[in-house]
Amino acid sequence: MKIFVTGVGGQLGHDVMNELAKRGYAGVGSDLAPCYSGVQDSTAVCSMPYVSLDITDGDTVKQVLSDVNPDVVIHCAAWTAVDLAEDADKIEKVRLINAGGTQNIASSCKQLGCKMIYISTDYVFNGQGETPWHPDCKDYQPLNVYGQTKLEGELAVANTLEKYFIVRIAWVFGLNGKNFIKTMLNLSNNHDTLRVVCDQIGTPTYTLDLSRLLIDMAESEQYGYYHATNEGGYISWYDFAVEIFRQAGCSTKVTPVTTAEYGLSKAARPFNSRLDKTKLAQKGFTPLPDWQDALARYLKEIEV
Repeated sequence: MKIFVTGVGGQLGHDVMNELAKRGYAGVGSDLAPCYSGVQDSTAVCSMPYVSLDITDGDTVKQVLSDVNPDVVIHCAAWTAVDLAEDADKIEKVRLINAGGTQNIASSCKQLGCKMIYISTDYVFNGQGETPWHPDCKDYQPLNVYGQTKLEGELAVANTLEKYFIVRIAWVFGLNGKNFIKTMLNLSNNHDTLRVVCDQIGTPTYTLDLSRLLIDMAESEQYGYYHATNEGGYISWYDFAVEIFRQAGCSTKVTPVTTAEYGLSKAARPFNSRLDKTKLAQKGFTPLPDWQDALARYLKEIEV
């Protein structure tokens, strides 16, 4: 099986390439950079074929995928700077990447007859209430530009293909790139106390664990919408920060504040990011491990 992966310079794409190597699959990575620019932690990512690709260029996407002729495309590439996406001069570019780029990938997958796995987000929902969002729920109402354009990407995939997986994730952390854990640890070096929001509820997603699930999906034909975060229950960002410092042995104090009290963010954030993941087991997939266990393994990985 040959798998083409977009966004390998990011957290998830990096781990997907490593997982492909572990299973002995042929992987071809791509990103916008002229050569792989991520963490040089693995000969798997660095030694596998890499193609510089601008997913917003439809003709180039068509040519590259035709040349590679993959069995599966795992589409991790996206504009993920949520607040920056709200800037008036950035909206068109964000839509071009998250919606237009995804349509280009989906159209090529249709032409080639290959499977597509699209990585989406809890931000496609309005984040209200306390009921976990079911993967087949269509009551979207995204609150910000990022969520709206990722939803447009979902629709591009679903309206173009039959052999697709749309996998929504949340609160992502991995080795290759920025994330909440790294931010908290960096801030703890210069702050005795940190304010963290306590009214946004969800569950973290470790890219190492998620990458294994995505390859399991690639090996299957259980197509459709899925939610995939780590297990272990729903928590707030405040809860997450407290556990990060506890496991890391940091004495930094965390003060819970509401989103309104915290302020700062340009983009509206969902309060309810609870994702119902029961469909994974129903379709024969192994759920991700508990987030506390994932955090412990991640802290060890980054040598904290």
